[in-house]
Amino acid sequence: MRVFITGGTGLIGRHLVRRLAERGDQPVILSRHVDQVRRDPSMRVREIVSGDPTTSGAWQSAVDGCDAVVNLAGHNIFEDRWNAQVKRKIRDSRVYGTDNLVAAIARAKTRPKVMVQSSAIGYYGTPAETELTEESPSGSDFMAVVCREWEEAAHHVEASDVRLALIRTGVVLERGAGALGVMTPIFKWLPLGAAPIGNGGSLFKPAQGQQWMSWIHIDDIVGILLLAIDHSQATGPINGTAPNPVRNAEFSKVLAKKVWRPCLPFGPPDSLLRVVYGEVADVITKGQKVLPTRALALGYSFKYPKLDAAMTALFAKPAAAPKPERIPAANSGHSH
Repeated sequence: MRVFITGGTGLIGRHLVRRLAERGDQPVILSRHVDQVRRDPSMRVREIVSGDPTTSGAWQSAVDGCDAVVNLAGHNIFEDRWNAQVKRKIRDSRVYGTDNLVAAIARAKTRPKVMVQSSAIGYYGTPAETELTEESPSGSDFMAVVCREWEEAAHHVEASDVRLALIRTGVVLERGAGALGVMTPIFKWLPLGAAPIGNGGSLFKPAQGQQWMSWIHIDDIVGILLLAIDHSQATGPINGTAPNPVRNAEFSKVLAKKVWRPCLPFGPPDSLLRVVYGEVADVITKGQKVLPTRALALGYSFKYPKLDAAMTALFAKPAAAPKPERIPAANSGHSH
């Protein structure tokens, strides 16, 4: 099976590419930095197409003849402090990239049978205690609107008679990368020990970490992407989260234990995190309780349904290999 992938050098993409190759499929990676990807030992045997998904171009012809398309591209929401320009980049990298991929599929003589489209649990907004399934409505904050527009752009592929699966990804856990790449160093070096983050609620009230965290181990999000590629009934939204979300306080305790640190009962107030990180702090301090109803109904068996086992497995192995050297700022439009 030939699988065309955007965002194939990002956190999830690299693992997906490896798993596809291991099972005998041919990953075809779209990248704006072909030479840099070729220098990366873990990517050396892959087929790489030069192009930027946010602009139409010759790369689009490479979709013709592929059996599946996986769209993971989008500007990293944690890369910069949010302002109007960064928010526009977060939105446009997702929506325009999807528009161009859908157009490429429509023009292909031999079209893929399926498009697996990345989305995020940010789609639901941040209702505090509600259990959220794929049937739950969208929220109204910035990330909810972005996810909604992202998914709407993907729905146009259905006019080409292509099956569409929308993967609403939660907090992906991989050692030394993503959320753990940010949190682990903080937990290791805080002078008094680790602490819950978020849900302080007022200016002076310390955080108690009562918000829900809908996490998923890297192996399981890749497993759900493979399920979406393979399973003819995998259509529409599918939550990419483990079946046992936890509150931030419990997550903090488990992570602290893995890095041999004490965990305090209280953390910094939300207002302080907003001063340090700006508006993106809301993504960390507010949460959702999301359940993977569709993945379970489709027969997906989670390798790591519980947080403690997931973290034990992650911290028993070496940290994720570093990504290729950072792309110069002038070109760092979108995640790679």
